[in-house]
Amino acid sequence: MDSNTSVPQAAPPTATQESPILTIDELAALLRLNRKTVYELARNGEIPVRRVGRSLRAHRDTVLKWLSESQVPVSRKRRNP
Repeated sequence: MDSNTSVPQAAPPTATQESPILTIDELAALLRLNRKTVYELARNGEIPVRRVGRSLRAHRDTVLKWLSESQVPVSRKRRNP
């Protein structure tokens, strides 16, 4: 191979390729939540995210594990007779 020939680089993963690292928008889409709700959950430490520079990122597997382990029983509202 000629030294002037460039080697094709792999394209960055797209949303359909399911990157292991999620942006807040991707995390909101995964959880089917509003973006502001995800930021609020992150600010309150209720969802596993990491700050990378000025951005927040989440690891897909960690979020899915957190979601499956943080199930809370839903109480039924009592009806007034």
